[in-house]
Amino acid sequence: MKVSKTMILTYSAMGIALNVILGTVVSSMKIPLLFLDTIGTVLVAVLFGPWWGALAGGLTNVVLGATTGPSAMFFGLVNIAIALVAGYMAKKFDFRKWYIALITGIMLSIIAPLIGTPIAVAVYGGLNGSGMDLVVLWMRSAGESVFASTFISRITGNFVDKIITCLLVMFMIARLPNLAKIVNKEKKNAA
Repeated sequence: MKVSKTMILTYSAMGIALNVILGTVVSSMKIPLLFLDTIGTVLVAVLFGPWWGALAGGLTNVVLGATTGPSAMFFGLVNIAIALVAGYMAKKFDFRKWYIALITGIMLSIIAPLIGTPIAVAVYGGLNGSGMDLVVLWMRSAGESVFASTFISRITGNFVDKIITCLLVMFMIARLPNLAKIVNKEKKNAA
């Protein structure tokens, strides 16, 4: 299966749509500790490499900035970092193995809040209108700093979300024949 730029751009557009739609649906359903707003980014990064994933992740935040509010664009850095980590892990290791997806999810659950927390503190003062604000407010009342309170609330949510995201991507590429062919082709091209 030849991987053309048209195919990559099509999958990238679908990845952006996945990020926006699943992120919006999960957010509106108020599912605790789950966002699924980076699943398309991880999928594109695993299929086509870290730079294509970074493009899809960055453009996701541009779309969200235009549709939900300009502050969403600041978090594009988080989406780009997620793509770079997931893409490089997929280049180096076989992402169809559950333990590779799990390790990647754990890495992302630490990296995303490390980048996102300073942004959230600078843009929102640590509160962003989600259910995790209760954790931030509770920790602030217990004497923790704004940064520590925001980081701890973000890492708990990201721990669940990023692991589930990576495992879902692993499941998709392992079970859907066309995606498995793309991964195999990309592995051969990288070698």
